[in-house]
Amino acid sequence: MRVKCFDEEHEIDLQEAMNEFLKGVPDESIVDIKFAVSHFFDGEGQVFSYSGMVVYRG
Repeated sequence: MRVKCFDEEHEIDLQEAMNEFLKGVPDESIVDIKFAVSHFFDGEGQVFSYSGMVVYRG
């Protein structure tokens, strides 16, 4: 089993990064894909973190 983690400030960036990675992973190798969103206030404004994790055989 292998794991690839992603973390981006914008959901579109996360989508693009994960899709680019998944081009090289055969569908039958993918075990699971997780997604999470978190945010916090940094004193100036809200900061968002969009994360994804791909679990695959490889």
